[in-house]
Amino acid sequence: MTAVDERGMARYLDEIEPPEGVKAELLRGVIVMTASPDLVHNLIVLHTQRQIPLERWYPLQTQDVGIVGEESMPVPDLVVAAPDALPAAGRLLPSQLVTAVVEVVSKSSVHQDYVVKRSIYAAGGIPTYLVIDPIMAHCVLLTRPEGQREDADYFTQEIIKFGEPVRMDDLGLELDTSDFGTLPDVRPHRYP
Repeated sequence: MTAVDERGMARYLDEIEPPEGVKAELLRGVIVMTASPDLVHNLIVLHTQRQIPLERWYPLQTQDVGIVGEESMPVPDLVVAAPDALPAAGRLLPSQLVTAVVEVVSKSSVHQDYVVKRSIYAAGGIPTYLVIDPIMAHCVLLTRPEGQREDADYFTQEIIKFGEPVRMDDLGLELDTSDFGTLPDVRPHRYP
């Protein structure tokens, strides 16, 4: 059995029934609820998902990821795993079965996507973390995870402007970002 939540907060996550269109996830022992995303966000997820070849990878939405040694059960915008690596059933997918995760930044998720989840996904050993940022009109490709818990991070980081291709070597594909939209009238942030 894999221990994901040492304080038992995960049991509360199962008992919470968020309202329609609200996502609940456990991030370092804190239950975080997020409202339905913007249309720009959903279209970016759609354009990304459609470019991932189903014969080699399954891009899954709303899939909880379990990370050994973490009080976290994040729900990335996309989880990418090899079809033969997936279990037959279950809500919680162990991070060691995941090849890549994708998060699309929203106005309210900037810190979580760039700092908290970056460390969580690195601690889980997920080889590729792609942050797609419609506020700054760029992608941040993170690879080579190292470390444990809050000290975990990705060793390599590449920033790619929208319109330029993102080479995702772990997936063997080049992601076309030319159809990615931006969020209008949102103040720029200081990440990554």
